[in-house]
Order: sequence, then structure tokens, then C-alpha cells
Amino acid sequence: MAPRTRRALFSATVFLATCAVIGSFINQKVAAQSASDESTLRDSLHSFTNVYSLVEQNYAEPLNTDKTDKAIYDGAIPGMLHVLDPHSNFYDPKAFAQMREDQHGKYYGVGMTIQPQPTASGKTKIVVLYPFEGTPSYKAGIRPGDEILNVDGKSTEGMDSTAVATLLKGARGTHVSVTMVREGAARPLVFDLVRDEIPRPSVDLAFLLSPGVGYIHVSSFIETTSHEVGDALDKFGDIHGLVLDLRGNPGGLLNEAVNMSDKFLQKGQIVVSQRGRAFPDQVYRATRGEEGPKFPIVVLVNRNTASAAEIVSGALQDHDRALIVGETTFGKGLVQTVFQITENTGLALTTYHYYTPSGRLIQRNYDHVSLYDYYYVRDDSDKAKDKSNLEVKLTDSGRTVYGGGGITPDEKIDNQKLNHFQDSLLIHYAFFNFSKHYLATHTVTKDFAVDDAVLQQFKAFLKDNQVDYTDSDIAGVSEWVKESIKSELFTSQFGQLEGLKVRAEWDPQIAKAVTFLPEAQTLEDHSRLAQKTNTASR
Repeated sequence: MAPRTRRALFSATVFLATCAVIGSFINQKVAAQSASDESTLRDSLHSFTNVYSLVEQNYAEPLNTDKTDKAIYDGAIPGMLHVLDPHSNFYDPKAFAQMREDQHGKYYGVGMTIQPQPTASGKTKIVVLYPFEGTPSYKAGIRPGDEILNVDGKSTEGMDSTAVATLLKGARGTHVSVTMVREGAARPLVFDLVRDEIPRPSVDLAFLLSPGVGYIHVSSFIETTSHEVGDALDKFGDIHGLVLDLRGNPGGLLNEAVNMSDKFLQKGQIVVSQRGRAFPDQVYRATRGEEGPKFPIVVLVNRNTASAAEIVSGALQDHDRALIVGETTFGKGLVQTVFQITENTGLALTTYHYYTPSGRLIQRNYDHVSLYDYYYVRDDSDKAKDKSNLEVKLTDSGRTVYGGGGITPDEKIDNQKLNHFQDSLLIHYAFFNFSKHYLATHTVTKDFAVDDAVLQQFKAFLKDNQVDYTDSDIAGVSEWVKESIKSELFTSQFGQLEGLKVRAEWDPQIAKAVTFLPEAQTLEDHSRLAQKTNTASR
């Protein structure tokens, strides 16, 4: 059998196996289908194989491996799943491996984030965005802005960042030689790196905003998230307030959302419940409960806070344990179970709806909405938020909350929208490129501040690189400009965490969130009183 035929047969087999998993899932877990249902299913599968056969035999061009893969992996299977809902998905071998890596929160390589960047000649170069602290790249002295010329003697010209990242990954303890170009260096730099386990923590920033006020940013929910949050709380010690930042958190593992919520709720309180068709309903509760003294919590969310992050937000809101501030969240109330189809492919199929403790289903409506509009086009104006058709629920203390359309914050904090000039600076990588230019002839210390002299050098850099601006442009967003310069310089000089810390200390949304801690304390007091009243009346 020819390789192309074998590959086409394998791809078709994967599709049929996916259909079989769904069919088996329905048959075994729910109940036996009627004869007419089974006949309809057989007819549908037969129609697909007939169409596939006609395409393979008669399409104007031969179906090579790439076209076959696209037809199956990017066309037939995702198309079938997306008709059901926006979140059921198929993972081809590459995506399946990436998903597993993301869930584990670690991989083997050299530990740096890279990105493509355009050159003056119109080509693309691969540069280091930043090395992860404590990794082989960081220890070797690789800096943000270093351009990767070749890996183990193989030129990176024409490669995308995924291809270069694949070359850098490998078995633990193996060597990889990386040649870099650095601004200010007389000749290319060669680094002999020994690959190691690279942890990717989900808590990427945790520090005290002020004495007694902790700040934790959780970027996703992976296998280590609840443990990381626990470690951060332990390091804070005795605090009297916490800002929990879940902005941009897309979710992840359900059990980690439950375990994290457990750290803030009372033992026995419901975190989330899930209801589906093929499995028994499940209710998840706090099994240990909050240990030590309580403190007010403000949870900061935005429109990209989703799924497991909404479970945490909804649980803390329904139990009046935290004040939710920011923007209305994404609105993903569907739970996917991952079924392994072949050795290296998987199907993430929606098997449950989840509900917050008060009984809210927060899933946003997706009927008659394109996949693009569902993810990227939302009208967040007050006029668009008609709550008359939303289910009304109550928190433990009797506050009104709504189901559908995400978690509505208790207090709104608008997202800071960038103007055209700010967008232009980011598009031109102005701060990133200025930092490597500045550090080629300067060093910075922890007490560094962006003064007028640094600002003048930045303006000169913009002129040299044909980035248009006026003095009024910069004056209008001067604090943002200074923070962005300092953040990139600190990332290069001291590591990614210090750069993130600079941004967080300046962030107006975080500063506003802190001002709601007294309100969160009042909420906590009312909640405690309500619990005592309920206990006494039993």
C-alpha cells in the first residue's frame, strides 16, 4: 500500500473512531438507541465515507498528506463538533501533546519564550522574549532581544517560532548549542545548554502590594495550581487582605478550581455542581475549608476570565466570601471530558453543564452565533445587558446574582483601552527593542526610575526607528510609557518576575481593586452573621 493511501486510510479511520467514541459514549452510558436512531447513525456514517471516497478519487489535485490531514483534522471532525457547541474540540497529535504538556505545567527544554519579529528587509527573525528564571537559558545569561541564528548548526532562517522551539526541546540532560546575535556584542554568542525539566507555574506573580495586602495572579488551572496558591499564601504569612487576579485566565482543570476554592471556603460548602446526560450529577464541596484567620478577598476578573476561573469566582461570590470586581466574565459553563481516540489524538467532548453554588448556569448563549463572534465579538455596553430574561439567584446573604452570560462583577472596573499611539508603540515592539538598545551601554539597579534623561533617549530611539510620535502623544500617556520602559528593562536585567511586578505595582485596575477591600470586609462580616443566624435557627 502506498504511503499516501495508508495516510489517507489512517485519517479516515481517526474520523470514524471519533464518531465511534461518541456513538459508544451515547449507547453505553445513556441507554440503547431505538432501531430508527441506529439506522440514522449508520446512514450518516455511510454518507460520510461515500463523500470522502468521491473526494479522494475525483478531486482536481491529488490528496497528499497535508490535504488529507486538513480535510480530516481541520475540516470534518472540528466541523462536526462545533455544530454541537463552541468548546467540544478534536486534538490532532501535535495539539494533543501540547494539551498534555500544558496540563502538567512542565516540559523538557532550555526554558525561554521566543517570538518572530520582522526585520528591516521584510524577513522574519526569531528573538528571545524572555528566559524563565532558574532555567538553563537564564543561568547561561541569555537575554530578552537575543536573536537566534542557529540551533545545533541548523539555521533558523525561514523557520517559525514553533519549529525553533521544537529544536530547543529534548530529553533531560542532553546538550543543545544555540548561536545568538546580541545588540552591542562584537560577534555572535554561542551557548552550550543542557536541557532540563522546565516548570511552567500557573501562579506567575505573588507578592505584597503593601504591608499586609497580598496579590496573587493565577494565569491558568493546571495540576499544580492549588498547591502554588497555597505556597503563596504561606509565604505571605499573616495578611489582612488579598487581591486575587484572574484576568485573562482561560480555565483548565476542574479539580484544581475546586481545590483552590477549598482554601477560602468553609468545610462542606458547595464549590460547584455539574449535570450531564451520560454520567451521574456531581456536587463538589470544600473538604478541608479555610485554615487560619479570615481576611477580605477581592477577585479581579475581565471578559477573558473563563471556565475554571469562573467556577472559583462564582463560588466565592455565591458564598459572599469575596467581592468580584472588574468586567463581566467570558461565560463558559460547559465541562469537557477528554477521550483518547488513538495513541496520540484526543476528543474533548462537552459532557456536563456546571452550576455555581446558588444554581447559576453561567454559559453564554451560542445559538445562531458564529465561532468567531462567540469568541471575539461581544457587546459589553450597559444597553446590551438586559437582565430581564436571565435567571435570578441569591447569594448566602441574600444578594441578587444572575445566571447566563458569565459572572457579573459586584463592582465594575473598566478595562484600560489603549489609544492609537499606544497601539503603534506595541506594534513596533518599541519598549522591547529599546530595552536591549539601552542595556547595550547601560545597567539598571532595583532603585532605577525612568527620568527625563531616559525619556529623551527613548524619544531619540523612536525617531531613529521611524516610529511617529509627538510630544503631546507621550505626555498624554507618560505614566504608561514610563512603566512600560521600566518593566522591559527590569525583565531583561532581573528576570520576568521583576518585570511583571513593575506592571502590577502600576496597574490602575489592581490599584482600584485594593480600594474595595473594606467593602469585601463588610461582605465577609455580613456573611458570618448570616451563617450564625442560620445555625441558631436550626
